[in-house]
Amino acid sequence: MFDGRLLNGVSVLAAVVEGGSFVRAAEALGLTPSGVSRAVSRLEARIGVRLLDRATRALRLTDDGARFYEQVVPLLGGIEEAATTVAGVAQSVRGRLRINVDPYFSRLILAPRLGAFLDRYPELQIEILTRNAIGDLVADGIDVALRFGEPPQTSLIARLLLETRVITVAAPAYIERYGRPKTPADVANHLCIHYQDPRTGRAFEWEFRRGRKVIPVETRGRILVNDAGTTLGTCLAGLGIAQVFTLGIADFLERGELVDLFPDWKDELYPLYAFYPSRHHVPAKVRAFIDFCVDILG
Repeated sequence: MFDGRLLNGVSVLAAVVEGGSFVRAAEALGLTPSGVSRAVSRLEARIGVRLLDRATRALRLTDDGARFYEQVVPLLGGIEEAATTVAGVAQSVRGRLRINVDPYFSRLILAPRLGAFLDRYPELQIEILTRNAIGDLVADGIDVALRFGEPPQTSLIARLLLETRVITVAAPAYIERYGRPKTPADVANHLCIHYQDPRTGRAFEWEFRRGRKVIPVETRGRILVNDAGTTLGTCLAGLGIAQVFTLGIADFLERGELVDLFPDWKDELYPLYAFYPSRHHVPAKVRAFIDFCVDILG
C-alpha cells in the first residue's frame, strides 16, 4: 500500500543531502530545521536504518544511507518527470474526448461542423455518445455532456451555452390537408406531435409566450417521440404540428419545408447547457470543446 509519509520523508532526505544541512533543506522546503530533523528521524524509524551521521558542523550519509539514497533518488526523479508530463498533457488538447450529446444537437449542429474541430486539434480523438439522459458522467467515463433544458439537481458543473427559441411549425402538406390554425388556442383542435419528457416519461405540455403573456394549450395527437430529430422528421412528413427549436432548422424554414405558424409568439426560450464533473483542473480538451460549441452557436 502506498505510504505518503514515506515518500515525504524521502523527499526531505534528498533535500538534506543536496543542501548539505538541515538549515538549507528547511529553506528549500519551507520548513523549520527542527521539522526537517524530525522528518528524517521518522524516516529512519520507518525503515529501521540510520541514514545520516549527525555532527555539530556537518552531516554525511551512512553506508546504508548512501545505498538507500542512490536507489530512491532516481525514483523521485521519475515521479517528478511523470508529474510534469501529466501536467503538460492536461494543458494540451490531445488524447480521447468522450462526450455525451443530445441527439438533436449532435445530428443537426455538431456533426456537420465536427471536421473543423478535428482539424484544429489533430492529436485528439472523439467518442460521441448520443443519449436522451445525461446519466452518471463519472461512472460512465464521460468528459463533457450537452443537454437542452434546465440543469437537474446535481453536483455537476453546468455552463449555459445559449437559449434557443421554441416555435410551432407545420409542413405545407399538413396545412393543405388540415388547415392552418389562426391563433395558439386553435392548436387544441389539430393533430400535434408530442415530445416525451425524459424525466417524467410524459409528454411536454405546450404553451405560447409573447412578452409577459403565456397561453397554455391542451393538445392532442397520436404520435409521442423521445427524440427531437424524429419530431422534426414526422413534422416534415406532414403528420402533425410540432414545437421545435429554431436552432438547426433555419434551412427548412427558408426552403418552405416548414412554416412558422405563430411568428409573433416568439418568446419561449429553451436553454442548452454543457456539463462536466468538476470546476477544478478542467482538462484542456474539455475547455477546447466547450469553446468550440460556443463558436459554432454564434
